[in-house]
Amino acid sequence: MKGVLALAAVAEATTGFALLLVPSLVGRLLLGEDLTGIAVAVTRVTGLALIGLGLACWPGPPRLGMLVYGAAVAVYLAYVGVVHGLAGILLWPAVILHVVLVALLGWASRRM
Repeated sequence: MKGVLALAAVAEATTGFALLLVPSLVGRLLLGEDLTGIAVAVTRVTGLALIGLGLACWPGPPRLGMLVYGAAVAVYLAYVGVVHGLAGILLWPAVILHVVLVALLGWASRRM
């Protein structure tokens, strides 16, 4: 079981890195269409989630996956808001929520 879980973790993380680095290529290969506009940002967040899932499923503490995902999404969403000027009503509350969750996860991890 551990071998299959490790294989699945590597596959998901690899897909996540592909979505993060070349979202349009993955969209073209999977769906037959290029991704444009806001779909690229959403695809990159999905890539970060798959990387976090891969880390959570890798043998070791699952909280590492959530820590990496939460921190990466907070940074990426803040980047999208500041650099690209994309900001819906929930962007900054989502950034703050992820920062708080990462801080709580980090605090809880030290207590274990």
